[in-house]
Amino acid sequence: MAYKDQQLSEEKVFKDPVHRYVHVRDRVIWDLIATPEFQRLRRIKQLGTTNLTFHGAEHSRFNHSLGVYEIVRRIINNFENQSHWNKEERLLCLCAALLHDLGHGPFSHSFEKVFKLDHEYFTQQIIIGDTNIHKILERVSPGFSKEVADVIAKTYEDKLVVSLISSQIDADRMDYLQRDAYYTGVSYGHFDMERILRVMRPIEDQVVIKSTGMHAVEDYIMSRYQMYWQVYFHPVTRSAEVILSKILHRAKELYESKEFTFKLKPIHFISFFEGKVKLDEYLKLDESIVYFYFQAWQEEQDEILRDLCERFMNRRLFKYVEFNPNLQMKQWMELYQLFQNAGIDPEYYLVVDSSSDLPYDFYRPGEEGERLPIHLVMPDNSLKELSRHSDIVEAISGKKRTDHKLYFPKDRLDALENEELKNKIMEILYGQGEVRDVR
Repeated sequence: MAYKDQQLSEEKVFKDPVHRYVHVRDRVIWDLIATPEFQRLRRIKQLGTTNLTFHGAEHSRFNHSLGVYEIVRRIINNFENQSHWNKEERLLCLCAALLHDLGHGPFSHSFEKVFKLDHEYFTQQIIIGDTNIHKILERVSPGFSKEVADVIAKTYEDKLVVSLISSQIDADRMDYLQRDAYYTGVSYGHFDMERILRVMRPIEDQVVIKSTGMHAVEDYIMSRYQMYWQVYFHPVTRSAEVILSKILHRAKELYESKEFTFKLKPIHFISFFEGKVKLDEYLKLDESIVYFYFQAWQEEQDEILRDLCERFMNRRLFKYVEFNPNLQMKQWMELYQLFQNAGIDPEYYLVVDSSSDLPYDFYRPGEEGERLPIHLVMPDNSLKELSRHSDIVEAISGKKRTDHKLYFPKDRLDALENEELKNKIMEILYGQGEVRDVR
């Protein structure tokens, strides 16, 4: 029997708190899960620094990847006798779902921003490069690894396959909303996924929803909206991300200066500092190693690096005020100079952080980042764009919300001996509104 058709002698299951069970029968899927590249995802948290806000958020990219696989498995089981569904794409969909987050690094998006990396690029490189993942996929058929990489890159010719893991209502979002809600303990991310799966229908280039399932989709979209503003953009989590980013920036700056000698040579970071990251080096770096360096850097000679690491490791985070740099540039410049006068480096201790999200978008042809809207199948089999039929979705459709905050170490300001200088800084900060705690 061909490798792609091989089944395990008995079904394997992973006990899962969100989906109850994750079912595996395909030999290919079982072998992919066992690879070092996939097992590495156990050492990458799904939500980065969010555990400093919601202490239960310790789940990993491994958890999430299995969950996305399980949702896609259920979707295509429901599609089995539907027109427009090509059964030959089944294994491709399962592999792409399982491997879609394979290239995430430690602390994911914060890490990417500092070193100008792209996890989707590394996902594709792991799939098509010299890895165990690649060898398994090529056993399915020559060129199969490239097909999986193309699905994840959204360049695969069958857009229906792509839409299962990358659209405005896909398996990726349906898993992370529920999983992140479960582990953070909030109620926002819960919606009737089983209902949505039952009303999904395949058409030529995307998944559509039976009109009778519209209210379940409305609930899903509002869940996503609430999760972004109550969990993903939580100001305490963002404070931790600000410090994390500044640690990495400082370490990179010290390395580039050539005048500073680390007590512990940052060998795992050198290729990242130099912008020459090779795949094998990327795969060796996980969050346990990053934490090891942060722990060690608390003993370094550089005061800024030492202080930032101690803050991150012991959760002594920055306070924040509402602050829009587009409207308050004069105050920003004044604060920057005052921080310098106070001997507090504003490059590391005065940080504007902005968050923005577009909860649902209608079709905008030709625009960058163009996203297909969700379509409803009406009783007469016509398609109707969701926001044209749902008052709830119409109210938020196409409306991007942006939030700006200014982060700073209030403890350092409180310790200033120059009362006049301290009062000037506090007057500007408090003038923007209440200084918020991060506890």
